[in-house]
Amino acid sequence: MSAKDITVVHLMRHGEVHNPEGILYGRLPGYRLSELGRRMADRVAEDLADRDITHVVASPLERAQETAEPIAKSHGLDLAVDERLIEADNIFQGKTFGVGDGSLRNPGHWKYLTNPFKPSWGEPYVEQAVRMMGALAAARDAARGHEAVCVSHQLPIWTVRSFVERRRLWHDPRNRQCSLASLTSFTFEGDRIVSVGYREPARDLLPAHLVGKGGKSKPVGKSFGA
Repeated sequence: MSAKDITVVHLMRHGEVHNPEGILYGRLPGYRLSELGRRMADRVAEDLADRDITHVVASPLERAQETAEPIAKSHGLDLAVDERLIEADNIFQGKTFGVGDGSLRNPGHWKYLTNPFKPSWGEPYVEQAVRMMGALAAARDAARGHEAVCVSHQLPIWTVRSFVERRRLWHDPRNRQCSLASLTSFTFEGDRIVSVGYREPARDLLPAHLVGKGGKSKPVGKSFGA
């Protein structure tokens, strides 16, 4: 396998968002990076400055666009947009979400919690996996033989990683390995994914209660991507 057949696509989660009300903002417009979030974006841009990145693309939401901009700028690239990288849809968007004082306190919302395996409160996991695989493939094709960065959101990133690694798609959100400004990297040989890696270049900037699990590259079995 020649070097030109190796392509790496980094799925990056956006940085911290300014959200003092604690709203589940989902796909709502107007939610932008906080000052800390901008520092996270700059940190990852510095981390990737020497990488062979030829394509940068982001979700259409402001927080993803703002996170991707320093990376595109440092490589002299135009920032592309892919709608498939958008946050998962959620019925609780625009509300606070919790048992004590959030949406779960309202009996009218309980009907949306009947099926955690789909899930019943939002975009099905399978649909997320399908659109994210399409976005990965498009970024791979745009950066053949080089590297691409796709800025997206925690749930879609975790869902497509679980799909590629052949885990069940339903899960406990507390166990996602996808911290703010993290990189989940997919290495392709030709069109086939051969490994998945995870890093947190901005780990030292994370608030203590948000520090996620560390991660190392994980070899992917030959059957993956078949």
